[in-house]
Amino acid sequence: MNETELGRAEDRLPEPEGPLLEEISRRIVQLYKESYGKGPTRARTYWHDDVITVVVRGGFTPDERTLREAGRGEAVLEHRVQFHQAMRTRFRQEVEQLTGRTVIGVMSGVQVEEPEMAAQVFVLETSPGDE
Repeated sequence: MNETELGRAEDRLPEPEGPLLEEISRRIVQLYKESYGKGPTRARTYWHDDVITVVVRGGFTPDERTLREAGRGEAVLEHRVQFHQAMRTRFRQEVEQLTGRTVIGVMSGVQVEEPEMAAQVFVLETSPGDE
């Protein structure tokens, strides 16, 4: 593997962070499952400095796929954006509980076309030692 595939050494997390990142992914997927009745098929969490990004793939519902295939992707996008806004507090609480850090910003994005995916971005309050 080359540097691009692995990421630069300074961007990689120390080994102890692996289980924490997996747990963040698991909890975010669980929130999707509780709310949609179906969750993403894959999730991965990245943490660099004060930013945590959770990328989820798959998990659109049959009605969302039907709308997309009928050319109504904008309806699916609007629904997913509204969902993320409604779930914002719950997403934030999960990240704060797991990291012990205050989340000062939550943003999301959705890709309706194939491959279907979404991202949640959490900006953490700067740690005293990081200033």
